[in-house]
Amino acid sequence: MKGELLNERALVMAPEDTVATALADLDAGERLDDADPSVTVAEEVPFGHKVALADLDVGETVRKYGEVIGEATEPIAAGEWVHTHNCESTRGRGDRAAAATGDGAAAADGDAGHAGDGR
Repeated sequence: MKGELLNERALVMAPEDTVATALADLDAGERLDDADPSVTVAEEVPFGHKVALADLDVGETVRKYGEVIGEATEPIAAGEWVHTHNCESTRGRGDRAAAATGDGAAAADGDAGHAGDGR
């Protein structure tokens, strides 16, 4: 298996990751002592979901697989569940690309990936 197991309960895919993936339902108070530094799970984290390995400020990038997968939309403490309530994906975000280039029509039509081509 690629990655590093944390107490056989969570998996970190790359050393620079800021989240681990729960390999089982994690309970609040559970410790992931194999993490460096160790992490205490702050709340229930469902199987397959992400748990923060470090404190993240608003706007800070969330890394998994060694890549940026999103950014924190609110402060996230180490051990907290990372999901849509506190993390926004940055992948496939044509609306952000359109906003960066000033193509507001692309962002407004809800299909920024196909801006202006009628799809």
